[in-house]
Amino acid sequence: MDDPEARFTALYDRHYRSVLGYALLRAERQEAEDVASETFLIAWRQLERLPESPLPWLLGTARNLLRAQRRSGLRKRALADRLAELAPAGDVADQVAEREAALAALADLSEQDVEAVVLASWYGLAPADAARLAGCSARAFTVRLYRARRRLSQALDLTSPIPCGTAPRPTPGSRPGVSELEVSDERR
Repeated sequence: MDDPEARFTALYDRHYRSVLGYALLRAERQEAEDVASETFLIAWRQLERLPESPLPWLLGTARNLLRAQRRSGLRKRALADRLAELAPAGDVADQVAEREAALAALADLSEQDVEAVVLASWYGLAPADAARLAGCSARAFTVRLYRARRRLSQALDLTSPIPCGTAPRPTPGSRPGVSELEVSDERR
């Protein structure tokens, strides 16, 4: 049998059921069929180097492929578990709405404010490092960051329902603190 195709066909016809049976003992049907197919693909590629009695070699190759599949499955499960731990609980729609609100609030800030918030919050830079990037002193950057965060909080409506500069005006005749002054005058 000098023809490689005929030699492989004979090998496949003779040993496929044995390799598949071996794989079925250790894996589900679909995985076992994949392992058997891949085993014979490897056998085709190494046809000239196969031993005289190829069945032990085929079963060893199938065993190695099953081990690789098992390790891959374990890695996938571990990754899925880690991602599940990292994934925030709650409704995705709420998260999308919060993200959209945050992006809209950032878009309303000045370029300097956005830069300060991003350098400190997103990149986690210390004030001295962020100040060098922003081209100012560390103290100036700290003040800039404080003000930017305050404006962002107000834009997101996190700290107070009344935006800066729009405090309610007292109505005529009712000045804040007048009753306190009257009480202190009576005590004299």
